Amino acid sequence: MTRGTFIVGNESALCRAVEAETIKRVDKYACAFIPNKLSETISSDLSSESENEKCQSLDWNPSSPISARALVLAAENRLEAIDEAILVCSPPVIRSSPSGLSFSTVEIMVNDHIKGWFFLVKEITKMFKNRERGTLALVYPDIASGKEVDILGASALSSFRTLVQCLLSSANKEPYSTIGFSTTDSGNETAFASFIYKSIDELSKRSNGKLFKFGKFSFFK
Repeated sequence: MTRGTFIVGNESALCRAVEAETIKRVDKYACAFIPNKLSETISSDLSSESENEKCQSLDWNPSSPISARALVLAAENRLEAIDEAILVCSPPVIRSSPSGLSFSTVEIMVNDHIKGWFFLVKEITKMFKNRERGTLALVYPDIASGKEVDILGASALSSFRTLVQCLLSSANKEPYSTIGFSTTDSGNETAFASFIYKSIDELSKRSNGKLFKFGKFSFFK
């Protein structure tokens, strides 16, 4: 199917599931992933690290507003047009007490997993507004943390969740569509990814500004 799909996210089971579902549905897509600066071992599961003829892999420096602008322009050039941008926030878990956090880890998490989303959303929404069409889909897990301390990961996710809520609340004022997706069903990322695309395919004016919740006992909000 010909559609300009642009995926942005980080190394996670959720992002891999969304990409796998994308591969089944489109002829080509563009993707950019947050560089893994918190581990010496970078997974090869994502298409940015593997051979995938459908994927137009792009580099992104989340901490740079200039990079966000260049990224959106590059995705447009590769796809001819971005019809839907799917942003997947599933930040890494940083298990550490407050006193044990390193300065470098804090800087990486804030720059790449908080600031980066604001820079990118600004550029994508500006593009959609100028074109007066497009779909912005914002995806995140909504799962309660366990007993282990995860100050940074939880803070990054909370920031993204708040960003989504603000974007959804003003969606009806914009000429493009904005929808959100959250899941409480950990371990069922494949079904969640299928649900995301099904919802995008069936998108209507009434769906604009809605948060779709996925889980065993969840309903649309």
